[in-house]
Amino acid sequence: MRQKSYDNSPSLYLIPTPIGNMEDITLRSINTLKMVDLILCEDTRITGELLKKLDIKKKLIHSDDHTEDGLKEMVLEKLKEGLNIGLVTDRGTPIISDPGYKIVEFIANNGFNVISLPGPTAFVPALTASGLNPQPFLFYGFLNSKESKREKELESLKKLPYTIILYEAPHRIHSMLDSLLKVFGDRKIALNREISKRYEEIIRGNISEVLEIVDELKGEMVIVVEGNTKDEDYSSMTILEHINLYLEDGMTEKEAIKKVAVERSIPKSVVYKEYHIDNK
Repeated sequence: MRQKSYDNSPSLYLIPTPIGNMEDITLRSINTLKMVDLILCEDTRITGELLKKLDIKKKLIHSDDHTEDGLKEMVLEKLKEGLNIGLVTDRGTPIISDPGYKIVEFIANNGFNVISLPGPTAFVPALTASGLNPQPFLFYGFLNSKESKREKELESLKKLPYTIILYEAPHRIHSMLDSLLKVFGDRKIALNREISKRYEEIIRGNISEVLEIVDELKGEMVIVVEGNTKDEDYSSMTILEHINLYLEDGMTEKEAIKKVAVERSIPKSVVYKEYHIDNK
């Protein structure tokens, strides 16, 4: 399906809003907020405060993960009536770890333009200021809050040579970094918090170093993680060398043996026996 974005037809506009500093909003975003006929937003109070600061009055409709399915037809009907619709999230660029995807997919599939404006988003400044290789990179967003599922996700990512970008809430950051250390080993990371706000801070170091101070940190966080730079061809390693590789990364003996067994597709008992024979 081919979209001609600027053919003056009624459109759905994805409008980025500041993630902290009000000066980050673009003139185009302000003008688009003025132009659209109504605005879909995560929280009408937060968006209402933003519009008040900008001296803009618009009809606001609450739209989040639970309501957007039910709003799709309404948005489509409004576009058919010739109205322009804005979509914002509380902070940053819509759809990036925020609701809105279902509406965008539905509207695009029904032949109306979806126009996404460039603007503030947290992961770009986090990446560029990280001091880690910026390309290629993978934006992953939030990991699962449950430890077992989170570690399963990380297992699927650990071999990638790409710099990986994660989001996390302050009350889960310690447990998330524990999982990251367990699965990835002690890689370099850059933890960014309060991006574009007064207390913005970047902490660069190995995971174990950041873990020592992470409990005192507050605010929404973006974690940039070094990609896998180790040789993943284990055929040239003995089982003992393979286990020692993870022991050096801070794993326990039990964790290292389990990990080697999975990566070599052999029983854990075989790895355990071989390790203890070699260590006699």
